[in-house]
Amino acid sequence: MSLPTYDQLMLPLMRLLSELDQPIKISDAADVLAERSNLSEEDLNQTLPSGKNIFKDRVSWAKTYLVKAGLIQQPERAYCEISDLGRTIDLKNLNAITNEFLAQFDGFKSFKFGKKNEDESEVKTLTDAESLNVYPETQTPEEMIQTTTELLKSNLKNDLLQIIKDKSPLFFERLVVDLLVAMGYGGSHQDAAQAIGKTNDGGIDGVISEDRLGLDKIYIQAKRWENTVGRPDIQQFKGALADQVAKKGVFITTSSFSKEAIESAKKSGIVLIDGNKLTSLMIEFGLGVQIERSFHIYKIDQDRFDEDNF
Repeated sequence: MSLPTYDQLMLPLMRLLSELDQPIKISDAADVLAERSNLSEEDLNQTLPSGKNIFKDRVSWAKTYLVKAGLIQQPERAYCEISDLGRTIDLKNLNAITNEFLAQFDGFKSFKFGKKNEDESEVKTLTDAESLNVYPETQTPEEMIQTTTELLKSNLKNDLLQIIKDKSPLFFERLVVDLLVAMGYGGSHQDAAQAIGKTNDGGIDGVISEDRLGLDKIYIQAKRWENTVGRPDIQQFKGALADQVAKKGVFITTSSFSKEAIESAKKSGIVLIDGNKLTSLMIEFGLGVQIERSFHIYKIDQDRFDEDNF
């Protein structure tokens, strides 16, 4: 059973509040809805990358949309209750509450489609129907940001990988050096550059220091390949490590690893970095990419409003 979307939680939340004769904390309401959902603990414990609990966050957004429509009111911070307007809604015979349903209420339209300014001209030019299509009903605003970010990141990774594959093997070796140094390995870039791409020793393309003092070494194999890396390639690398009495090895490729290769590497303590992981690390450490635009998401600073602090 999948988690209900925030719009799917609006009707259950309204029905819960209609049963109560006093305000309830939104966190407590989320707990009640969780108990009624028959969802597993694993499902209910899912979190966003930001660390927020997905189910509780969706309940919170359901509350926000209903408040904007005037169906729920907040007598005090963190509490909510059904409003007089909300009590006029026939909840028993209602199948769902959606953004389209809420669009009949002026408060929600102002929130969703933009308020009018002093000269009565619309801030936004989209029609209500167009705006509803712009904002999917299945995701909260934070989830939409996350989904869009992941989509942009996925496209960027594909572009990065294609550029790398179009370059020479020597370029790839240098790129590996840049990445390892950016990650904190190899001491100086000069030391790392001298160490990698020099050995040609039975499957080892280079050696790099694990720390700036050079107390331990990491043996590298860097392959700009199209084909899947199989178990024999890992076995060859494993044998080369054994010849060097090496304890640590990293196999980096622009392609992918077979299931057998992954199992073989696990048994030997070899770290595998495929094309997907490679481009993820490049983005994480700012190698070959730059920030085009950034934005901030703000929240209330509760300490600032704590009267005891004044």
